[in-house]
Amino acid sequence: MDENVSGHIGRNIRELREARGLSQEQLARLSGIPRATWTNLESGEGNPTIAVLLKVASALQVSVEELISPPVTDLKLYARNTLREKKRGPVTLRRLVPEWLGAIEFDRMEFPPRTRMTGIAHRAGTREFLICESGRMEITASGETRRLEAGDMVSFRGDQGHAYHNPGEKTAIAYSLVLIGPSL
Repeated sequence: MDENVSGHIGRNIRELREARGLSQEQLARLSGIPRATWTNLESGEGNPTIAVLLKVASALQVSVEELISPPVTDLKLYARNTLREKKRGPVTLRRLVPEWLGAIEFDRMEFPPRTRMTGIAHRAGTREFLICESGRMEITASGETRRLEAGDMVSFRGDQGHAYHNPGEKTAIAYSLVLIGPSL
């Protein structure tokens, strides 16, 4: 059997078993296949017959094709220099989710000492969550001001005027999660 296919089978079987919270012993009993065979299959060293693959697929409730196909991965690394960064006055904004997620924006904001930034009002129904990671932040929204210390979070209507302020003597780091309201 092709080494790659054996490796795919092993990884797929292990991931499917673990996702179901089952032990090799439990699946061996369910399928009627010896536990040693499961161990061998999951190691990527196995050379299963079609009959064994059918039993494994049945026990895991998947198709044989799912067992032998290359594992599906959705793990993507985005190096820092590929994340969009922009300046708004002295404030540095970095988009943390480069993929389109519909009506969600997630940004890291770095505020030098004693800086302010006026926020942009989003469409009706928008909620914003501001999380202070370090330093101190103030948010003014709907005519009210709230002070945040490291670890604090505030939520507010993002469809109204709002402003951010670092009143401290140290750089403040905050995260903004914006859930944009439905389009009309």
